[in-house]
Amino acid sequence: MHRVVVLALEGVYPFELSIPVRIFGTAVSADGSPLYDVVTCGLEAGPVRTGADFSIAVEHGAEALETADTLVIPPFGCGADQDTEWLPAPLADALRRLRPGARIVSVCTASYVLAAAGLLDGRRATTHWNEAAHFQRTFPQVEVDADVLFIDDGDVLTAAGVAAGIDLCMHLVRRDHGSEIANQVARRCVVPPWRDGGQAQFIERPVPPPSATATAATREWALGQLHRPLSLSELARHARMSVRTFSRRFREETGMTPGQWLTRQRVEHARRLLETTDLPVDRVAEQAGFGTAASMRQHLVAAIGVPPTAYRATFRGEDALA
Repeated sequence: MHRVVVLALEGVYPFELSIPVRIFGTAVSADGSPLYDVVTCGLEAGPVRTGADFSIAVEHGAEALETADTLVIPPFGCGADQDTEWLPAPLADALRRLRPGARIVSVCTASYVLAAAGLLDGRRATTHWNEAAHFQRTFPQVEVDADVLFIDDGDVLTAAGVAAGIDLCMHLVRRDHGSEIANQVARRCVVPPWRDGGQAQFIERPVPPPSATATAATREWALGQLHRPLSLSELARHARMSVRTFSRRFREETGMTPGQWLTRQRVEHARRLLETTDLPVDRVAEQAGFGTAASMRQHLVAAIGVPPTAYRATFRGEDALA
């Protein structure tokens, strides 16, 4: 079983500390067996002061890091305006206990730990937007992107802050076990399996849920028509509105034009097909409404930075290349 070790350092933020336990601890297989073993540790076993008005007691010390397949470091008050040392000697010693190949995750300003340890040198990384400029000045060898919720760079992942830690943990469940398991976790935790907001690199964007809004029924209908061309006039006609009224209300309700929304849904549909089917790329392009594989490739590269074959290989491994 994949072991996730969460490192609680002095001053740890309680909300972020609880995220991995909740998300990974909720993931189960079809027969109900846990998919992750989640352990919380400190540098030493015993009480750990949090960033709130209480302390917690952890049963494990740094020796738990030796068993980690994934290490998650929640924020603990380090940053531009804090006097907390980013990589004290005991923490550096603890990190050296990690096994080769262990996955390392930082949430919010815990990215300072990874950068100070040299783990982000030459990599893309993110941190809390309010710390991004200081972080970049302090660690010029890191390529900082403050416009995303998280960055997956393979064995090292960074989340922007607070709830972005949920997004990153959900992404890891999806990366490890696929969309179906991730969606189950999301339903049980009452969180979205993905979240909109400037994401890049394998982060899905949500389909607005049906509601009483004026264009919701048309959006729901359009999702079943993605395999064919859909014009603005056809969408407006389905909604029983003029094109001008429909366009205005659509933007008010979704924050984007109908054309932008349709392209986004086609991209997401293509991604689901690439993840879950063995359809050839040209058939995926047809079913997603792109018409040609070249067109789909252009849109996927623009949206997530990788072509269809690379995306499929990321989520399906060797099976995608067979």
